[in-house]
Amino acid sequence: MPFCNVSSYQNGDGDESDINGTNIFYRTYGQGPVKVLLIIGFAGTHDSWGPQIKGLAGTVIPNDDESTAGDRSNESDEGDGVEVCAFDNRGMGRSSVPTKKSEYTTRIMAKDAIALMDHLGWKKAHVFGHSMGAMIACKLGAMVPNRVLSLALLNVTGGGYECIPKLDSQTLSIALRFLRAKSPVQRAAVDLDAHYSQEYLEEYVGDETRRSILYQQYVKSISSTGMQSKHGFDGQINACWTHEMSRKELGSICASRFHISVIHGRYDVIAQLCHAKKLAEKLYPSARLVELHGGHLVSHEKTEEVNAALLELIKASKSKISLHEWTNLHKKSKVCKATRISFCKTGSLSFMFKPLLLGILFFFYGLSVDVALLHGLWARRKFSREEKAAVRSLLEVDKPKKHQSCYFYPLCISD
Repeated sequence: MPFCNVSSYQNGDGDESDINGTNIFYRTYGQGPVKVLLIIGFAGTHDSWGPQIKGLAGTVIPNDDESTAGDRSNESDEGDGVEVCAFDNRGMGRSSVPTKKSEYTTRIMAKDAIALMDHLGWKKAHVFGHSMGAMIACKLGAMVPNRVLSLALLNVTGGGYECIPKLDSQTLSIALRFLRAKSPVQRAAVDLDAHYSQEYLEEYVGDETRRSILYQQYVKSISSTGMQSKHGFDGQINACWTHEMSRKELGSICASRFHISVIHGRYDVIAQLCHAKKLAEKLYPSARLVELHGGHLVSHEKTEEVNAALLELIKASKSKISLHEWTNLHKKSKVCKATRISFCKTGSLSFMFKPLLLGILFFFYGLSVDVALLHGLWARRKFSREEKAAVRSLLEVDKPKKHQSCYFYPLCISD
């Protein structure tokens, strides 16, 4: 099986990840001079990129599959072919699971991706990320901009408070249903509403709705998938909550002038569209915003549109189209201002509202009962003894025994 020992490719700049022998499991697909690195999000595995691997490389059969070696004997790195690499982030799938939260940051995970590029002998690549993977891709773009040909950020936010989902009746309903869910059957029904738009779920495919078809697949997947370890789960949560892009880092990306696509589903109830718009505006004129009629898994819900946007991005990079021709944004824009205010001033949240908001966070990010972790959710404000007790009582009813690895990507089971 293909693994990359990241410590073999890192110079040791103070991160503990350089010396702990972390192994990253990866797979490559297709052949050609165009290199694409796919970075999956929270609790996802490499095969969560299945629809994009098929669309870009033309196959979902990995290059290390010996049964197809003869079929690739005539392939080469010439022409317009695409070679895709997808991998399991640290803390998930077949990759190593460091035990310290400090070993999980988007910067460290970006270094894993860079080490993998070195391992593959890729000097440059198109880097595409989804959700947490998009945060990692953005960090990578700032760290080694000279190695990025283009950047695609799918269903991305700026991390930290921007991980808090939109608060409306639909989100509250999903959160309450989640708190009552005690089995894969109940959980699958809730997950569908979090991952896809309602319109998509109610469409008919033959005699059945997509909801009915996906529901059966979700139940099977959640029941049979491996469980993500607590260390990996908590570590990836830490990476999301501690992620931020400084003005200097964003400036580094813009100065490199590679093309960027920010792709997002309008009905994403996990990552708010306004945060993606705000990030795209900060990356002007390099960025183009692509809004699609879909939810958080827009890469699955709108596969053709997403793949077309990615191929167009690759084409724009190759043809060196002017950034001002590429972007569909304006230099100055005031997006998401109200949302930022509402979540930055969290100290004013009422005592009764805090546990409800926590319930929503526990649904979308699977947070365990870790009061220390909650400390940073409200502007570093400490919770009172009474508030901590309320949080515990809220969670104790349906406290999960383990972390389910594929709650975000339930259709993707490791090989």
